[in-house]
Amino acid sequence: MADSPRVTVAECELDALRSGTVDVLALLDTHLGVRVPGVLSPSECAALVRRVYAGSPFWTPDFDAVQFSLGRAWYTHLEQDREDEYFAQARTSDATVERLLPGFQARMRELIALLVRGQAHRREGWCGPGLHIFPADGWLSHNGGDVHFDTEGLTDTQYEQRARALTVVLMLQPPETGGALRLWDVIYPQRERLPDDAFRARGHDVDYRVGELLVIDSYRLHQIQPFRGGRDRISATAHAVRLDSGTDWEVWF
Repeated sequence: MADSPRVTVAECELDALRSGTVDVLALLDTHLGVRVPGVLSPSECAALVRRVYAGSPFWTPDFDAVQFSLGRAWYTHLEQDREDEYFAQARTSDATVERLLPGFQARMRELIALLVRGQAHRREGWCGPGLHIFPADGWLSHNGGDVHFDTEGLTDTQYEQRARALTVVLMLQPPETGGALRLWDVIYPQRERLPDDAFRARGHDVDYRVGELLVIDSYRLHQIQPFRGGRDRISATAHAVRLDSGTDWEVWF
């Protein structure tokens, strides 16, 4: 468990990020996450969603089409023993996202740079920011996602040194009902097995708004909740880790 309880999610305005008056990393030390509303307008999100659907022939199906991605996600390839495919297709993945959503990956990196008050670079050889599509009335909508951490993209050295790492989610189309992200006051343990009391505390559910950015520590335990209705859940995701320089971060999907 975390050393001290973190039971709320902080909220900050985009203008505060741009002015540098908010320290997001400090907020993550005392909160479960940080949400930034209004990063994209509803009309911007709707336009992006139309482009995502227009590019459906280029979606990557994962776990027998339980979910899809636009751009290739590392964790899905890792869990399906498709690591070689991920790296072999990284350039093609980025080219596809850029063709369908011009400038979007760069915009996600710019947002991360704002959050960390530093430089956010594409991780060499890896896929850049992409999107997850969870179908309405699909398996995940009924069952929710796996309870997990987002540490699978860290190198052994980064993990051992507990390098600062973030997961950033930008909601383009929330489902009609449900689909929140449940956050626990549980940080990835420095051992294989979670403490016995890891789930004793109640999780905190974060309901996304259209165009809202949510930032969490990649070492934090979390889970997508079930959802209902006829609308797919579509969000953009990026992972970032701080390098030894302290101001440079690497970004991947």
